[in-house]
Amino acid sequence: MPGPRGVLEQKPPARPAIPRPAARTGTTMNPSFYITTPIYYVNAEPHLGHAFSTIVCDVAARFHRLMGYDVRFQTGTDEHGDKIAEAAEKAGILPQEYADRVSGMFRGLWPRLNIANDHFIRTTDPEHVATVRQILQKVHDAGDIYLGQYGGHYCVGCERFLTEKELVDGKCPDHQKPPVWIEEENYFFRMGSYQQALIDHIQANPDFIRPERYKNEVLAFLREPLEDLCISRPKSRLTWGIELPFDDRFVTYVWFDALINYLTGLGYPEGPLFGQYWPAAQHLIAKDILKPHGIYWPTMLMSLAKAEGKPQDAYLYRRLNVHGYWNVGAGKMSKSLGNVVKPLDLAEIYGVDPFRYFLLREMTFGLDAAFSEDLLVERYNADLANDLGNLFSRVLNMLSQYRGGVVPEPLSPAEDARELRRLAMKTVEDYARQMRAFQFHQALQAVWHLIGEANRFVVHSEPWTLAKDPAQSARLDLVLSTLVQTLGDVTVMISPVLPETAGRMAEHLGMELPELIGLERLELTGLIPAGTRIAKPPALFPRIDTDKVKAKAEKAEAKAGHKAAPAPAAKEKKKGKAPIEPAAELAYEEFARVDLKLGKVLEAVRVEGADRLLKLSVDLGEASGPRTIVAGIAQHYAPEDLLGRQVVVVANLKPVVLKGVESRGMVLAAVGDDKVRVVAPDLALPPGSKVR
Repeated sequence: MPGPRGVLEQKPPARPAIPRPAARTGTTMNPSFYITTPIYYVNAEPHLGHAFSTIVCDVAARFHRLMGYDVRFQTGTDEHGDKIAEAAEKAGILPQEYADRVSGMFRGLWPRLNIANDHFIRTTDPEHVATVRQILQKVHDAGDIYLGQYGGHYCVGCERFLTEKELVDGKCPDHQKPPVWIEEENYFFRMGSYQQALIDHIQANPDFIRPERYKNEVLAFLREPLEDLCISRPKSRLTWGIELPFDDRFVTYVWFDALINYLTGLGYPEGPLFGQYWPAAQHLIAKDILKPHGIYWPTMLMSLAKAEGKPQDAYLYRRLNVHGYWNVGAGKMSKSLGNVVKPLDLAEIYGVDPFRYFLLREMTFGLDAAFSEDLLVERYNADLANDLGNLFSRVLNMLSQYRGGVVPEPLSPAEDARELRRLAMKTVEDYARQMRAFQFHQALQAVWHLIGEANRFVVHSEPWTLAKDPAQSARLDLVLSTLVQTLGDVTVMISPVLPETAGRMAEHLGMELPELIGLERLELTGLIPAGTRIAKPPALFPRIDTDKVKAKAEKAEAKAGHKAAPAPAAKEKKKGKAPIEPAAELAYEEFARVDLKLGKVLEAVRVEGADRLLKLSVDLGEASGPRTIVAGIAQHYAPEDLLGRQVVVVANLKPVVLKGVESRGMVLAAVGDDKVRVVAPDLALPPGSKVR
């Protein structure tokens, strides 16, 4: 039985509290949503895979609160079994002390990643032990548990027997170690009795397991006869577990113990939370534990329902959501393979919200994804600094400059402003649909498309030009008001993924907290009343120097022996090609071959993954429309500084591709004393004018 605990569970370092709605208890007025993480095994410290699963559940919980649901979010730790006993022995401490220590790491990490779970459960909790024994007794009394003899290939890492088909070159495919052959007497659960009932349920409920590829994988398992499940271990081999209520010579096998946590956390069988939330239960797991959650668990629930005289599907969860692996280097992230990434190492460097955004934006839910610090930094600079941060900064700076920071009352809305508001409302619908489907990357794509269109609306509307003409005052009011309301909509939609950032934006915009607003209030009238006074904006996401990040990564790889450090000559070469010396004299006919034209900058954004480059859309008066030109002036001009500016362009330069962007021309600039200024005429001339 579990011993005393609590001494080793340290409180996490303090972070600013993220306000969230008070938990609703006992109400049935709103629809319920119950989301659970896998229950994490305490044989090692938490890593990126644990962080991702828990962040996904947190995002889903926050989103459903925005939708008006009554939400319950549970996570916790699985603390019994062979591996825990072995790890504790190696550490020279008792299993309970070892479990206390590692469980404390998990519990302490989640608040530091802006994760706000409602309940944290441990399988050594007395109430869980009691629930497991109660369910075991019911299933045993109903005839679904029996004593038998078994011999098989046992993997200590998986804590289960593997079939011959599952072995690869005689080894466990996950742990790359040969299993141990064990023959012993054990108790078995009649899992095969529920095989057809499970197949029927999955086929009748297509979204019972999603994405679909994992539903198909479970059905493929079920095409073969389903063996009964070994659910015990003799105490002669393992004592660290929950003792069977009907035979004190055995302890419970890990899955029949761990999976029941989802019921224990709601007070099964008669607690008020159980009746309220269990019918809305959704589990989230990684694909490596699909079989236990997609086959063992539903058959256990069918057996429990039968034991209580209820319909077989009475206790089945509503949905199982399955995500892929994060691959680091050569393969999936694994404690046993040693290629783990500690979440806080990067979250503390780049910020928790950017870390959360990267994970949700980079992975297509259900598929594997590649993780690297370089990719995280590229997402940070491109999406957060360039797109969201730039829009927030430029809009509120213009509001401060042109209207003293007061949100104006829009009059006579023009079609382009109406179109941006219509897009905002369509984005809310698309976003909600994708979030409900756990397609988080697509939901974020929709929001970032709106952010991009808002940035383009700034370029198209040219508030800096409107501000110079008193006759355009009403138009300027409309443009600024439309942009501020769009920022309000964006603030609410990003709040599940970037709660800290959304809180800062909401406070600065004079809004209520996003989680108190909800999606249903995002209406055409907007969230920010005219007359609201808004101060100059803070920098939400200062850009990161990607060269420094890459240099650090190269140094780390070289130190680890994965990659040789670049030779000094190679480093010099990376700085750029040797400069081309100008000709001593140039004939006029040679110079005349250079086609110099005057252009007007219509749009400017930073190039993803490049600190020095801006992507410009330049009007050269050509029938084919504006050209895309990449200019190396990002360290001397903010994108908004160039909007509406005239520049001199080399128009017949051969196109080149820079950082994946085709550049069709060159913007001329004067360079001196570490300063770079674009070349421009002293008065405005039509785009396309020749420069001689």
